[in-house]
Amino acid sequence: MKRIILFINLLFISLSFGQTIALQSFATGFSSPVEIVHPPNDVRFFVLQRFGLIRILNQNGTVNNTPFLDVSTLISTSPGNERGLLGLAFHPNYATNGIFFINYTDTAGDTVIARYTVSTDPNVANTTATILMTIDQPYSNHNGGCIRFGPDGYLYIGMGDGGSGGDPNGYAQNLTVDNANPTRVFLGKMLRIDVDTTDGLLNYGIPATNPYATTPGIKEIWAFGLRNPWKFSFNRLNGDLWIGDVGQLDIEEVNKVPAPLPTGLNFGWRCYEGNSAYNTSGCAAMSTMVFPVTQYDHSTGCSITGGYFYTGSMYPNFANKYFYTDYCDNKIRTLNASNVVTTTDSFTGDFTAFGEDINGELYVAGISNGIVYKIIDSSLGLNDFTKNGLSIYPNPAKTEIFIKNSYETALSKVKIFDLTGKLVLTKAVENNETAPSVTIAALSSGLYVITVEDVTGTLYQSKLIVE
Repeated sequence: MKRIILFINLLFISLSFGQTIALQSFATGFSSPVEIVHPPNDVRFFVLQRFGLIRILNQNGTVNNTPFLDVSTLISTSPGNERGLLGLAFHPNYATNGIFFINYTDTAGDTVIARYTVSTDPNVANTTATILMTIDQPYSNHNGGCIRFGPDGYLYIGMGDGGSGGDPNGYAQNLTVDNANPTRVFLGKMLRIDVDTTDGLLNYGIPATNPYATTPGIKEIWAFGLRNPWKFSFNRLNGDLWIGDVGQLDIEEVNKVPAPLPTGLNFGWRCYEGNSAYNTSGCAAMSTMVFPVTQYDHSTGCSITGGYFYTGSMYPNFANKYFYTDYCDNKIRTLNASNVVTTTDSFTGDFTAFGEDINGELYVAGISNGIVYKIIDSSLGLNDFTKNGLSIYPNPAKTEIFIKNSYETALSKVKIFDLTGKLVLTKAVENNETAPSVTIAALSSGLYVITVEDVTGTLYQSKLIVE
């Protein structure tokens, strides 16, 4: 993986940071990437290409030549650009059972959820599949496509309202099965299934806590009222659900469902687009619906791409923020705990997917340029530490660091603090050491403040990343 030595000008204890979100090219050469997923406890990324390939992206930024899976003969990608291979989810026990699931539109244009397994080669999947469900799609757009395992171990499936414009058939609010097209009741819904059991003739089971678990034809429905949930994710630390739901004419929205997750939620479409009334004929009361935690109009952007709540440790400025973007304006947006949105300038690439690595660091993919970027904080630049002839190497580091003392300043001690201000390591330094070493093997991975003190009591501070 590409490494950059990062330093930041830190105030002792108070840790006053600036923030600049930037993108660093991590891997190139993809064709229409629409999803970035890593299996549990696996450093590899699996990148979905809309036209049917799953490719393995390694930790060092290289891409395997042989696809992990090729389903290009099974899918339809036309008309329009919302069909194809759209979703991937690895079983929580993938390391032992090798099971994963994909979401694609078949040659008839319908949504298929299928189960696959990895072969004896961990970089190649078996091509034999078991189809769990096929959902009839009346139009070519609004297919949803995102699938994720929740903290409860169940598979969540995000379904769009079936397409056209304005949900002309009212699918998103409908809970009545049409016997002529029985699977269309799943459109505009979030489904939840148990992939480790079966229910009757189904190739999956129904969680007992699903709101309609005993109602034939709609047992799978967990929530409804979605237009086109283009990417949802779970906070891996606390289980909160975040959904980016694409709007109709005016509004893009982010929905947040705090854990523990309730069931039977109504996210409002087509009655409401964001917080605004759209078509309220026959709709339930507003008080029965879940409204977005934030939204933005089409004065900027036109199609939200949902992302992730940052749970990494490399960039403390990103902490407690949800990251998302828009396909049309390529601006990275963050939402903090106070629901304040910060927006970057536009990048390039037409962003269609975020990824989260094993450490919680974030990535984003451009469908038009085929690049996977790492999201970084560029404010972590070279600081005044070096003006005093001091530098730390290596940084990032794993077990040991050295402090280069070019000006032969008379040093007395080194202290390392975590980001709460807690002192986690102290070492005395001999005055004649020009490159004193500090063992850091006992420190957990993350970001720290290192303070070097000279014999006069003057402090010199910088940032240290422990891998």
